[in-house]
Amino acid sequence: MTFSANPALSPNPAQRAIFASQSSQTRGRLYAEPGSPTRSEFQRDRDRIIHSTAFRRLSFKTQVFVPHEGDHYRNRLTHTIEVAQIARALSRALGLDDDLAEALALAHDLGHTPFGHTGEDALVEVMVDLGGFDHNAQALRIVTELERRYADFDGLNLAWETLEGLVKHNGPVTDALGQPLARYQARGVPRAIAAYNARHSLDLASFASAEAQCAAIADDIAYNAHDIDDGLRAGFFDLDDLLDVAFVGDIVREIEIKHPGLERGRRIHEVGRRLITRFVEDAITESARRLVAAAPRSAADVRAQTQQMVAFSPAMVAADQAIKKFLFPRMYRHPHIVKIRNEALGVVRRLFEAFLANPRAMPAEWGQAAENMMQKGASQSQVAHHICDYIAGMTDRFALAEHRRLFDEAPELR
Repeated sequence: MTFSANPALSPNPAQRAIFASQSSQTRGRLYAEPGSPTRSEFQRDRDRIIHSTAFRRLSFKTQVFVPHEGDHYRNRLTHTIEVAQIARALSRALGLDDDLAEALALAHDLGHTPFGHTGEDALVEVMVDLGGFDHNAQALRIVTELERRYADFDGLNLAWETLEGLVKHNGPVTDALGQPLARYQARGVPRAIAAYNARHSLDLASFASAEAQCAAIADDIAYNAHDIDDGLRAGFFDLDDLLDVAFVGDIVREIEIKHPGLERGRRIHEVGRRLITRFVEDAITESARRLVAAAPRSAADVRAQTQQMVAFSPAMVAADQAIKKFLFPRMYRHPHIVKIRNEALGVVRRLFEAFLANPRAMPAEWGQAAENMMQKGASQSQVAHHICDYIAGMTDRFALAEHRRLFDEAPELR
């Protein structure tokens, strides 16, 4: 197999690797559409995602810090844009279809709730006996059902490869016998994924494309870099605290040696950009090694592998784990974040309980739809999922406004 991992590789389809996803050979869309004379199928998907309502809402959804804490902290949208940039860089270097990788990166957080993972934790808790909640499954619902923009279909009618990557970017969902794997072993495959798969199989037992794998690892890289950056700027820890963190400490020392006395803001930025560069370069090198060893002849061959093709080296896996171990107590469990988290949990719980007790308390369109569902004999679980659709789509500020409308008050989350 001829293969070259080159960060400057042209995106020209004629120069892509033989195992790249081929837009011209897509497995199609649920609803047949004529092709575009100016864009590939994956470019169309990327554009549909960018123009979706759910994508716009990401700008007012929390990453770690709530929006009013500062204009320079990441939100879901800025995080998503950073992931897309890294995913494009990785996929281009590996000779893949960077339009598909970008589309998947742009879509990967569409199903996230208000208040970051806190909102998801609240919905998981209240839905534990009602069918569960999963942000990945919610993203699938958004792009296949909840976006209502087109005259001919609900959802965005994305290509099979985009839907597959959205569902399986972190690996197979089931084994060959259909038994849930990894994060789904305890609660089972989310009903939204299972229902769509029964209608339009996404081959849940296989890996996703290499492009989807690029989007997944780009998410990890972006998280590590921007959470360190945001944590430093928030004063949750300082650069000296990073000296004992494997791999990151070396970068901090390297900057000090090369630029002694550099102002703090520039030092922080240097740490972030060097961190991203080294994670990306490591992923390119390790992925190229795996691809050469496996010698896939097509995108289908990538899906049939027994391990991810796009991955970090063992040394970088250890560095990734060390960063997460450092950040967990200092960032995600910092007393300030925990206080806001507890208040946000209460907001989401109370909204859900109020709407479950009285679905008519939702705005007219949503309340009427719930009423219609109940008149047709819908179960409590089905109504609860409808309520989850409404809450999960909220921005932080709208969730607080709804809480204020229902309860005449809302926490300031400060």
